[in-house]
Amino acid sequence: MSTRAIDLNSDLGEGFGIWRLGDDEALLGIVTSANVACGFHAGDPSTMRRVCRQAADAGVAVGAQVSYRDLAGFGRRFIDADPGELADEVLYQIGALDACARAAGTSVEYVKPHGALYNATVHHDRQARAVVDGVKAFGDLPVLGLPGSRLLHHAERAGLRPVREAFADRAYTPEATLVPRSAPNAVLTSTEAVLAQVLGLAERGELVAVDGTSLKVEVDSVCLHGDTPGAVEHATKIRAALTDAGVPVARFVPR
Repeated sequence: MSTRAIDLNSDLGEGFGIWRLGDDEALLGIVTSANVACGFHAGDPSTMRRVCRQAADAGVAVGAQVSYRDLAGFGRRFIDADPGELADEVLYQIGALDACARAAGTSVEYVKPHGALYNATVHHDRQARAVVDGVKAFGDLPVLGLPGSRLLHHAERAGLRPVREAFADRAYTPEATLVPRSAPNAVLTSTEAVLAQVLGLAERGELVAVDGTSLKVEVDSVCLHGDTPGAVEHATKIRAALTDAGVPVARFVPR
């Protein structure tokens, strides 16, 4: 049985203006790290500041969820961005969120790309390096990404802490990458399937791909998407199941 602590993170603050997406407050009572949208794929100054304040009150780490500049597409469309501009936009997003976090008595403690940018940085070397350049320009923050990705490779080379992440509610290919959202059954919606995936990761370091292949994957953090149907129920049961299995749940960044 594993006794190694696991971090639970969730994408939060993904509303915009009068529109709300997910139950940020409920999830902040369950997760240990909050990936807060920085205004490029979702979020706005008031939402960012509110979620940072709630995270600070809950003792949850605040991370910058950086994205392509794509509000209309929710950051889920690939953009062939100039690496220099992309690095600057990453820096801009971290700085904007950090201002909101500091107003709430906390600070940005890590960075995670969102959506299409996250997927691009698995193999796209120039964009992976650009994201790391943007993070490094701000400071030495940990970077969340897929194990084996170019993003984590460049983060480590730049002296940043690479944080290996898996997803509770996403299906995996035999190559240990995420099944595209455009494919059938790319998102796990049943609580049983989500629980099985998380416990396999936490207890055995194992994922099962869509073709039945068993994948050995060591991770530091597990993402629970806030916009997945039943997200709060999934998160509540995951946290309880990990506790029952003797797996400590703790943020990967110290308080």
